[in-house]
Amino acid sequence: MSLLAAGLQYHGVVPESVVSVTFDNLGEAAQLELGMWPAEVPEGQHFTVVDVLPRLLDLLAARQLKATFFIEGLNAQMYPQALQRIVAEGHEVAVHAWRHEEWAALDAESELALLMRATEAMRAIGIEPSGFRPPGGGLTKHTLQLLGEQRYRYVSPAGERAGVLEGLAVLPFRWPLVDAYSYLPQFAGLRERYGDGPDLHTPEEMRREMIAALKKHSEQEGHLTLLFHPFSVAFTGDPGWEALDSVLGEIASLAAAGSLKAMRMDEAAALILQGPEAIKHAPLLDEATWMTQ
Repeated sequence: MSLLAAGLQYHGVVPESVVSVTFDNLGEAAQLELGMWPAEVPEGQHFTVVDVLPRLLDLLAARQLKATFFIEGLNAQMYPQALQRIVAEGHEVAVHAWRHEEWAALDAESELALLMRATEAMRAIGIEPSGFRPPGGGLTKHTLQLLGEQRYRYVSPAGERAGVLEGLAVLPFRWPLVDAYSYLPQFAGLRERYGDGPDLHTPEEMRREMIAALKKHSEQEGHLTLLFHPFSVAFTGDPGWEALDSVLGEIASLAAAGSLKAMRMDEAAALILQGPEAIKHAPLLDEATWMTQ
């Protein structure tokens, strides 16, 4: 059974129904990290920045929603104006490693160096990040301490329930609520793990799953994260854009009806951290990564 069908409860940490729209990755950072960027292609004109991001921002504006963008630190150097536009339009820019390194596999020295490099790059363009999402969804035993030392307020790994650890709000994402989970062949192991079968899902199937999760979540307390990728929306074409807009429209409708609140991740983190100590229980995390087979 998938996590969506399980209808997991979130009572305690967030005493109302809250949902956050998030986007991961920007530009060629991940391709550079994997050695997949063609040497003959100039850097600094990636389609997710030039073409996709403006359309995403327009879509969010039309739905009157604010989102959190988890962006690799390298982009603060390559695309500073794009990141500043995201912030200027009322959205949050958070950190997604330096160059999309698989975070849970890092040694302590590399983790510290990469986190500091990404954080300082953001601060150099006037962005003070308060949130971090580890590529791959996993944390190391040092991550929480390092984030605290760098003045972060929350972290968003893979998991099933929000909570508080070492003074940080933990706002997990569920793999079945990631668009790439539906669209990419390398997520077949995860789809089988959660009972959804190895086959790729269509944008329409992704839309139905996310809307079903939203409706269920609107009837209970807690925080829910939806995770999209600019490259996934682009690769799926018009059906992907239509599915994304439909999900955003459902959030806007539920929010207008008072069934839930749509918040950026930093706002949801503040809600948790400002709450009574008595309800700040530990989160429930998920050790599965995109490499799960």
